[in-house]
Amino acid sequence: MRMLGLFMIYPVFALFARGLAGATASTIGLALGIYGLTQGLLQMPFGVLSDRVGRKVMVVTGLVLFGVGSAWAARAHSIDAMIGARALQGAGAVGSVVLALVADLTAEENRTKAMALVGITIGLSFLVAIVLGPVIAGWVGVSGIFWLMSALAVVGILVTLFAVPTPRRRRVHREAEPVPAMLGAALRNRQLLRLDFGIFTLHAMLTASFLVVPVLFARTLGLGSRSDWG
Repeated sequence: MRMLGLFMIYPVFALFARGLAGATASTIGLALGIYGLTQGLLQMPFGVLSDRVGRKVMVVTGLVLFGVGSAWAARAHSIDAMIGARALQGAGAVGSVVLALVADLTAEENRTKAMALVGITIGLSFLVAIVLGPVIAGWVGVSGIFWLMSALAVVGILVTLFAVPTPRRRRVHREAEPVPAMLGAALRNRQLLRLDFGIFTLHAMLTASFLVVPVLFARTLGLGSRSDWG
């Protein structure tokens, strides 16, 4: 649910952000991309903390940060406020914790299937959100999408607290969560670094396309003006 709301903003954000006070092309790009920066920086700390205080505690903490950041973004009227809000959204970096929680709750022989299911749901969320984002923005505005993100974060918190089982014990899963002791070896692994660079490049190109393509559509086809979304 959190990913569904997050992806909805991509097709409409660039045009919407042009109307924020102080917005420039570079600051709009920063506002869109800073989410990934704070999320990437905090994935490992969140994963390590979840080993100590519990998976569900950190999932709820991350969802609270994401929800508060979404509410802040919904009320932002300047690009500086939007950058701060997006950074706070990204600070709710629960991806590694969720994978560790899934690993804790599944038997080893079923773990690959469970991880594949997580990946499938993320992919489907992306496809659905890209289609629904402009439609929902037309109904409630881009600010409404941010409020929807905040509401979905609350739903996620309730599901985590009352529907997701609490693991009987927490274990370190090398295949599903960060292991600080392996960081040095990972940074020296050339094959892994090439893979990291490839993934980074793909994500950068995808994010850049959501900055450029909507603007091109607006200029050439007259589609998606900010006044359509509010």
